[in-house]
Amino acid sequence: MSHEASPVDPLIVSVSGLRGVVGATLTPDVAVRYVHAFAATLPAGPIVIGRDGRQSGPALAAAIAGHLTALGRDVIDCGVAATPTIGIVVRERGAVGGVQISASHNPARYNGLKLFSSAGRVLPAAAGGEVLRSYESLPTPLPAATGGRAGRVVEHDGTSTHVALVAKCVDVESIRRRRLRVWLDSGHGAGSRVARPLLEHLGCDLIIEGGSPDGLFAHEPEPTAENLAALLPRIASCRADVGFFQDPDADRLAVATAEGRYIGEEATLALAVEAVLARTPGPVVVNCSTSGMTSRIASRSATPCHVSRVGEANVVDEMLACGAVIGGEGNGGVIDPRVVLVRDSFIAMALVLERIAAEGRTVEELAAALPRLVMKKVKVDLSPELRGPGLAAGLARIEAAFPDVRASRLDGLRLDWPGGWLLVRSSNTEPIVRVVAESADEAEVDQAIGRARRALG
Repeated sequence: MSHEASPVDPLIVSVSGLRGVVGATLTPDVAVRYVHAFAATLPAGPIVIGRDGRQSGPALAAAIAGHLTALGRDVIDCGVAATPTIGIVVRERGAVGGVQISASHNPARYNGLKLFSSAGRVLPAAAGGEVLRSYESLPTPLPAATGGRAGRVVEHDGTSTHVALVAKCVDVESIRRRRLRVWLDSGHGAGSRVARPLLEHLGCDLIIEGGSPDGLFAHEPEPTAENLAALLPRIASCRADVGFFQDPDADRLAVATAEGRYIGEEATLALAVEAVLARTPGPVVVNCSTSGMTSRIASRSATPCHVSRVGEANVVDEMLACGAVIGGEGNGGVIDPRVVLVRDSFIAMALVLERIAAEGRTVEELAAALPRLVMKKVKVDLSPELRGPGLAAGLARIEAAFPDVRASRLDGLRLDWPGGWLLVRSSNTEPIVRVVAESADEAEVDQAIGRARRALG
């Protein structure tokens, strides 16, 4: 992890991309330098670019496209597009890579870049490390492009391909027969670009809010219960069968019942996994901070559930390694390899709708049938002596405080015992650790978090 310091908002540069405050730490020049470093690691061929609808996106896209064409690169410009759509276009058009301009769930003042490999997936860690090293070694200013053919920009809309791929994965006629009413908040991000035609194709009666991809967020963009509280009553008031919420780049989905009860992002993956395993049993992959609901669902189908480190690229690596039929993260990110190896809110929506239609059950009933678990998350500020290498001693004390449990150092420290688990991970961007615990017993969760905090010191 590399940081370019700012007193208030640092530019976060990592193997998976960068993120910063536009006009402060993130400028067109910074974006161009990062994409220059990325392009230097790629073979000859076109590069796809897209953006999530933020108002800072067009200027960043223009600067990036201008620089790439000056280098002789052809650019496939998707304009406003969901992050999973970019992955589909990279693969469909035989591009050597892709760049999505998005800060995901961060507030409007932020923007960022996410990189894709030629396989249409988020860049794996090894390739991302090569980009990071290239970026850190660039001279200032960048050398001017010398001679040669100028690249060209071709506009491309990947929406229809994305819709078709999702539709192939579900029983479209079953959904159409139900004429489901869907309330959707696209949050003024890119989600409406695919959601509107997809839900129309599925025969749904769609009520959409935040459907203009203009980045004028009406609420904090992360689809959490707290941020969506004011919107939840609208689902019942319009008599919808289900409520969906997307983040700005539409790779995450949260779900609410017809009554406006938020069942959350953790439930999204669990519901999708149930749908896929009912038809196609096979390995499942989740990251180590994802709810145990998914692993318990997999065990019902006698299928293995593999665990990866946190991070979309790590989940995809493990999915490819074990031939997973579905995977994802508990932040509402469902990855279905039949569509694209990227978290995709659209396949998540389609799988939930298929279950409502085919099984004749409401979202409330589907959620009630999920394994009943309590998950809690806390942040713990690190004292100076626990920062950096000193954290290892703190994690060792936590492990010692939990005798007779199974410990893993795959990502931070994870402790598993019959019926529950605890994860302690350091943040990549703040001097904190995140402590997550889950069990069917809320008191056990509280006790586990309390014991870990005391041991950490």
